[in-house]
Amino acid sequence: MSSTISKSEEQTTLQITGMTCAACANRIEKGLRKMDGVTEANVNFALERATVTFDPKRATIPQMQEQIEHLGYGTVKQTTDFQITGMTCAACANRIEKGLNKMPGVVTANVNLALETARVEYDPATVTLEDMQKKVEQLGYKAMPKEGQQDASAHKQKEISKQKRRFIISALLSLPLLWSMISHFSFLSWIWMPMIFMDPWFQLILATPVQFYIGGHFYVGAYKALRNKSANMDVLVALGTSAAYFYSLYLTLEWVQAGAGAHGPEMYYETSSILITLVILGKLFEALAKGRTSEAIKTLMGLQAKTALVVRDGQEMTIPVEEVVAGDIVIVKPGEKIPVDGEVVEGASSVDEAMLTGESLPVEKRTGDPVIGATINKNGVLRIQATKVGKETALAQIIKVVEEAQGSKAPIQRVADAISGIFVPIVVAISVLAFIAWFVWITPGEFANALEIAIAILVIACPCALGLATPTSIMAGSGRAAESGILFKGGEHLEATHRINTIILDKTGTVTKGKPELTDVVVSGWMETDLLALVGAAEKNSEHPLAEAIVAGIIAKGIQLPRTDTFEAIPGHGIKANVMGKEILVGTRKLMAQFQVSINHAQDQMDQLEQAGKTAMLIAVDRQYAGIVAVADTIKETSAQAVKRLNDMGIEVIMITGDNHRTAEAIAKQVGITRVLAEVLPEGKADEVKKLQAQGKKVAMVGDGINDAPALAMADIGMAMGTGTDVAMEAADVTLMRGDLNSIPDAIYMSRKTMGNIRQNLFWALAYNSIGIPIAAIGLLAPWVAGAAMALSSVSVVLNALRLQRVKL
Repeated sequence: MSSTISKSEEQTTLQITGMTCAACANRIEKGLRKMDGVTEANVNFALERATVTFDPKRATIPQMQEQIEHLGYGTVKQTTDFQITGMTCAACANRIEKGLNKMPGVVTANVNLALETARVEYDPATVTLEDMQKKVEQLGYKAMPKEGQQDASAHKQKEISKQKRRFIISALLSLPLLWSMISHFSFLSWIWMPMIFMDPWFQLILATPVQFYIGGHFYVGAYKALRNKSANMDVLVALGTSAAYFYSLYLTLEWVQAGAGAHGPEMYYETSSILITLVILGKLFEALAKGRTSEAIKTLMGLQAKTALVVRDGQEMTIPVEEVVAGDIVIVKPGEKIPVDGEVVEGASSVDEAMLTGESLPVEKRTGDPVIGATINKNGVLRIQATKVGKETALAQIIKVVEEAQGSKAPIQRVADAISGIFVPIVVAISVLAFIAWFVWITPGEFANALEIAIAILVIACPCALGLATPTSIMAGSGRAAESGILFKGGEHLEATHRINTIILDKTGTVTKGKPELTDVVVSGWMETDLLALVGAAEKNSEHPLAEAIVAGIIAKGIQLPRTDTFEAIPGHGIKANVMGKEILVGTRKLMAQFQVSINHAQDQMDQLEQAGKTAMLIAVDRQYAGIVAVADTIKETSAQAVKRLNDMGIEVIMITGDNHRTAEAIAKQVGITRVLAEVLPEGKADEVKKLQAQGKKVAMVGDGINDAPALAMADIGMAMGTGTDVAMEAADVTLMRGDLNSIPDAIYMSRKTMGNIRQNLFWALAYNSIGIPIAAIGLLAPWVAGAAMALSSVSVVLNALRLQRVKL
């Protein structure tokens, strides 16, 4: 079932800086949850984002940001300048200022009446420039962003550039120290070694900036963590590198006191410097790889049109798509993207909707037809009235669902969070015990050797990989699914889907197309085209869906319909009409009996058609039996294939419908479904789900109508066909945008692959530490090797998650 937010609550997203491992994410999560008014807080370490549910009367976003900063981290804020028009006095400036300051995500807003500008500091994860512009417009003014504003991804790029700069400086300073380390290995003694590289003063000069300038943020992070009575990766790195650096400094000072001989003592400056360099390299690789996990969002955003050609005051003008408002008339030329959701008011064309529905064939559009933003107009010119713009468009809603899914936390992650929360203190304790064991018992008095072993334990055990194991897989898996039109509303639903063992399929609009079509024509004593012309002329006056299907089928055959003289609908029976001087009757057996039309020789054909799940209607011309037309809600081309795939996956498939048993069984037989729940009233669908759950089954309900919403909400996983209603999609946990049943096995397959990937990541993350700690404790792991392994563990976890982006659906 979907998690819901009460009407009195709001949800916000805060971008966080300064986190180094899962322990940081846990600490922020706990800190936020302790706040009065905060009901839920989830921190995603991989996305560096906190999603908070709160009561705005008791907690504010600035208070949350203050709490995060108190815990020793930062929140990303952007500053933007707007040019304001329409202000006439100080009261206008105050009004705009107050309005902006009340918006969720706005930290501060200052309006300068003299310059006619507004400077706003805001959280880009919560509020956008367009939101602020709309707010100013609602107040009766106009706001235009001034040029040179920060790009949304600028912060991340800045961070990556900073990490690159740090790594290059650190690597250049550490290289001579690495070279000097070669002298420690007798089998490499033949390599030329400049004498200055062995000089303790030279090593101290190189190691100090690495330790305190490049590695300074580890000390800051460690201090903040310890101040808040917790420990994280920074604590381990700071402890390990400081031990090596300060012990080497002690040896240097001792060497100076002893007279600074030609050959200095064996130093460990290279241990601390190389460790810091490797950790920064690992973080750089991690940041670059993490950037790739959100490729799906970038791809979806890239689908949006950048500009729109609108008609205002009788003039055509090209404006940024963000400035289109509902009601605008937008002109879309052949080959252009439709900029917003709307309705065709003039013109005809075919539109490529593959990006949304997966349907490769273009869809014909005429006046009155709806169109969706980001789809491509193929040939004709369309004039469209904008109905949904900005955040309300279908594409914007898809992007929002994917972002929320990527930022949510799967239940399996809580296991990793619990482990990482107690991990660091345990590792520090093991490191201290190992140091004492080696210094006192194993190699008595050999301080340097015992210290090396303690440092190796501290470094190999950094829990970064553990914190990344789940969120990176969730991001990559949900992103890949979104590219195939499968929208998981959260990590918890992506996880739960792999446990499904029973699927309930609603018949109409899910297994079938949901739109009746003319399937059979039987004639007796007439030419088919002549009879259909009369039937079509009679039925075109009826508003019944079956009549519409008959008329559409006849017109599709290229048959011209004559004029109707008189028409009468006979409720529950059929119709009676006069066409070209002939009396036409189309309807049930009762209608024929009412007008004394003999249909004895048509009974067998009627039964056969009805057994095949079709609705058959008898035709009489001038009270003489003339034939039968049959209409059916035809099965989607892919339904049988999808049911077979589900059966092959070991999943029981059940069809549910309000139709009679005969029709339902006929449809089910065609697609390979063996169990049918027929004549179920809309309110009874949720009860059927409950019954199956009571048998211990994990049930997914798939539907597309308003009457499916209660069952979708009741099921363990509710799947809504994207071609259905907004209500159904709101109640569902997974939306299948393509309206194709093959999306169901695809969703389950993607869930299984993602959960398998998470388990692999957790296994390897724990294996690195579980195997590495004892190896380091028995003295078989040099600190620099431990540092490399630790960096590799984080990068390998992210790269493994990225494999999900190549899964074929």
